Amino acid sequence: MTPARFDSRFRANQYGQDKMAGRTAPFSRFEFLIAWRYLRARRAEGGVSAMTWISFLGIALAVAALIATLAVRSGFRHEFVGTILGANPHVSVQGTPRYDDAGRLDRTLEDYAAVAEDMRAVPGVIHAAPVIRGQVMATHDGWNAGVEVVGMAAEDLADVPLVAEPEVAQGDLSRYAEGVAIGSGVARDLGLTVGDSIRLISPDGARTPFGTSPRVGAYEVVYIFQVGRWDIDRTRVYMPFAEAQSYFNRDGVADAVELTLADPEAVDAMALPLLQATDARVTLWSWRDSNGAFLQALTMEDNVMFVILSILVLIATMNIVSGLIMLVKNKSADIGILRTMGLTEGSVLRVFFICGASVGLAGTAMGVIMGCAFAYWIDPIFEFVNFLAGGGVWDPSVRFLSALPARLELGDVMSAVLLSLGLSFLVTIFPARRAARMNPVEALRYE
Repeated sequence: MTPARFDSRFRANQYGQDKMAGRTAPFSRFEFLIAWRYLRARRAEGGVSAMTWISFLGIALAVAALIATLAVRSGFRHEFVGTILGANPHVSVQGTPRYDDAGRLDRTLEDYAAVAEDMRAVPGVIHAAPVIRGQVMATHDGWNAGVEVVGMAAEDLADVPLVAEPEVAQGDLSRYAEGVAIGSGVARDLGLTVGDSIRLISPDGARTPFGTSPRVGAYEVVYIFQVGRWDIDRTRVYMPFAEAQSYFNRDGVADAVELTLADPEAVDAMALPLLQATDARVTLWSWRDSNGAFLQALTMEDNVMFVILSILVLIATMNIVSGLIMLVKNKSADIGILRTMGLTEGSVLRVFFICGASVGLAGTAMGVIMGCAFAYWIDPIFEFVNFLAGGGVWDPSVRFLSALPARLELGDVMSAVLLSLGLSFLVTIFPARRAARMNPVEALRYE
């Protein structure tokens, strides 16, 4: 070999060692090539493809379970709050408590029309309607049920979103002034259809010298609605406002003025402007006051489920650790050779970090696809599960909603993705550091 050729080979070898010794940028192409070679290696070549697949499937299933749970959680909360806001007032304006001549607590409003006008003038209030409310017994053909009667004018009922545009409707809402509108649960319990007559019995009826006698009224059912919330469909009966005043002995007064706000979430901030808008002495009762316990229970359940499923994701990512430890053990001779060729500790660490992070990234991507698909096709999936269980899996009387909801939100998906990737990258560092700190001499001692 001529001196010139020897010098050129020496310089080329020295350049390669210098390049591998730290003069290349982190995560260079050769580091990805080595990591990819290790990931796809067969067991006969010292690879751990079985552990790689186990880690991949574990992470994918954990992420899918987390996304599916978050979607159902968001859907349940959205539907629950939606039915609260769609069929109930955002704020009820009532009179200050006082006792009438008979010693009974009275919260009625005598100047309800003026209060309603004052409330409509408040910015953020889109509707104000005086109402009458009462609990009565409903009967039909020997069937009895306790119901809540809401007396409301026809034009006001047309502005109640879930009643005017329910999930299922029968009859004609334009005939509301001729009879009553009832929930689908009331109709089912009493065997009622549109055109039938429902009898309402109130214990607070006409006052006579011999005491108060029950009041009985018969009304035609002109409209049947289903809003999707069990406690509303099962108990709600709407009656024209003037008829309700007469039926409940509320002549000239209203039980409350019910408000609909443009932003229901800002109900707390609206309290002071509403109180200052009228000269009448009133008290406010918001939808948060009525359903605060349910919302707090949902929030607590959300937090607990996220923590539990986060632990599930952590357990799945631990498979990456065991797989990388086996990979480092099987590739100890390769590591020793690469180190003697000039590969730095940082490059070795990055090679094995890429191996573990790639499994976590691929598993997370598959989990996102599976979780989103579950949320999108939740109805046929749930119907199949209900079929296998013989029906009765979902009880609306307990869960208040007529169907299992799911709602994909970007924030929920991103939280699952960030959690999975963060844990995958974190647990990968420890076996990668072990590989980087391996002594080349010890690695090649028995080779």
